[in-house]
Amino acid sequence: METSSPEETEALAAELAGRLEPGDVVTVSGELGSGKTTFVRGACVALGVRERVTSPSYTIGHRYHGEHGEVSHLDLYRFEGLSAAEWGDLEPYFDNAIAFVEWPEAGEGVLPAPRFTVRLRHADGARRGVSISEC
Repeated sequence: METSSPEETEALAAELAGRLEPGDVVTVSGELGSGKTTFVRGACVALGVRERVTSPSYTIGHRYHGEHGEVSHLDLYRFEGLSAAEWGDLEPYFDNAIAFVEWPEAGEGVLPAPRFTVRLRHADGARRGVSISEC
């Protein structure tokens, strides 16, 4: 699929959000600036999050309360891998929540299995290629 604007990327994420329930993990991969946080923002809004959804690159994770339950947003960009201690810090984000994980490659073999994987890529201009796979 392709989207032509951030709004279209958010709308695509909102469609996916309608299929999610607590305990689901969605990994979101793509190069810098490909729209990962935009995608997560669209899903969060659809899940009833009223707070401003921002990239957790420097804080590692955000936890939001939505109308349909808890939503976690993690960004593992700064990690090369996850140690047991680091996993212990991240594990609570997955408890009773729908969890979105950007840069999941850093948590390979440690993170819970995803229900969906999302991959975004630059096309041209504001266009993004988006693939969504159910695992």
